[in-house]
Amino acid sequence: MTIAPTAFTAPRVTDRLAALLDGVRRAVGRGLPPDPTAHLVGEALAPHLGAADLLTDEQCQGDPERYRQHLLHAEYDGSFSVVALVWLPGQATSVHDHIAWCTTGVHQGAEHERRYRLVPAGGPDSPARLVATADVVNGRGEVCGFAPPGDIHAVRNAGPGTAISLHVYGADISRLGTSVRRVYALPTDC
Repeated sequence: MTIAPTAFTAPRVTDRLAALLDGVRRAVGRGLPPDPTAHLVGEALAPHLGAADLLTDEQCQGDPERYRQHLLHAEYDGSFSVVALVWLPGQATSVHDHIAWCTTGVHQGAEHERRYRLVPAGGPDSPARLVATADVVNGRGEVCGFAPPGDIHAVRNAGPGTAISLHVYGADISRLGTSVRRVYALPTDC
């Protein structure tokens, strides 16, 4: 019997990444609501950030056109995915939210994040708008977690060097292709 190859090729998993995956599996396996799950995943992620043996050289490569996503793992049951995002200087996301809870941790460099809340339309002459609620700089080793609703943000690398962050999503990114639920093109109050 011949098995046809698939478009998804499993990435190389380092021993440290395997240990991280075991910790995430334990946290997700507790079956808690999204917010506490994101917090527990952050506790599993933090000890591995900045370790030289976490990612392969290939998983640390950026793209001069846009930030690059390296899918590191998608759990067999779709309960979580782990992605490394590589940001060259000046690269950024649009303002967006997510399809599921997310925990991020900075492995190298720093991520600048602007968080928003959506203010509903006040009438036909007052469209919905985004209001900035916080500007956060997460440095190497720092983690944060969030869950919809209330997870609207934009992220950028404002530093002079490459930034790398690990993102653990409560969804199967290998199947869905993205963690983004919605991109916002609304007016902002900054």
